[in-house]
Amino acid sequence: MVEVYAILSIPSNEIYVGMALSAEKRLKEHNNGKNRFTKGLRPWKIIHIEYFADWKSARVREKYLKSGVGKEFLKRLVP
Repeated sequence: MVEVYAILSIPSNEIYVGMALSAEKRLKEHNNGKNRFTKGLRPWKIIHIEYFADWKSARVREKYLKSGVGKEFLKRLVP
């Protein structure tokens, strides 16, 4: 299974969307500073995960969630 995830920067409320085989493992990498974009906005928490059978369909959904409409959807999930 491929996971498309959205994480929220606790200090800045920035949303980052990505995909991985394990969103929990990838979150640890983000919080340990292993991603250039997310390094300066730590800590992060997962706000949304979706599961897909293959990388191709996961990539389509990831691209949607990174779009303006997708970001608006994700912002509504943040309390």
